Amino acid sequence: MRAVDATAGSGRTGETSQTLDRGLRLLHLVADTPTGLTVSEAANLLGVGRAAVYRLVGPLTAHGMLRRGSDGRLRIGAGVLHLARRAQPLLAEGAMQALRRLAEQAGATAHLTMVEGDEGVALAVVEPSWTSFHVAYRTGARHPLERGAAGRAILAGRSGAAEPVSSSGELESGAYGVAAPVLGVPGLEASVGVVALAPLDVDLVGPQVLAAATTVAATLR
Repeated sequence: MRAVDATAGSGRTGETSQTLDRGLRLLHLVADTPTGLTVSEAANLLGVGRAAVYRLVGPLTAHGMLRRGSDGRLRIGAGVLHLARRAQPLLAEGAMQALRRLAEQAGATAHLTMVEGDEGVALAVVEPSWTSFHVAYRTGARHPLERGAAGRAILAGRSGAAEPVSSSGELESGAYGVAAPVLGVPGLEASVGVVALAPLDVDLVGPQVLAAATTVAATLR
């Protein structure tokens, strides 16, 4: 009968978990730094040596999660975008019930918008069923974050502001919007909003939009 060291497996498991944790932390650090990080900067932020960072960079680069530019700085790779696109249908599905309720309450087209690069992208759209006229807002529509209620709500959410944001004619002449950020979902920058062909009563619609954003956040956590 052969004796087995039970602590050996647990030790390797612990090392693997620590390596995975560091790799994920490195991805978050690089994602939060648009100008990229040097290996030395990453090592300082992680509290590890340069050699440990190089061991993380190798497999992350091989899988397209990271890339090293000509300046030697680490930046997010296309593999992360690929994963994000694969997750988008799940995000949209999780938000649909809250968007349907919002569209019916407000009598306006409801949408979930998320960040992709420096733009907002309409990930899910629901039109109200009882109105004679409403905005036909296309899923996949893009716009700069600094224009329109949806994008500006996301920017406000970066500083922790949850109050509804309104807009008038910023994306399309004659279109009015109200949106609120989706907060508290790690790795997600998004907003929930409505858009209409007539001015919206922010005092009435704002709380509805905010409630929908809160519901979406709770669903996606």
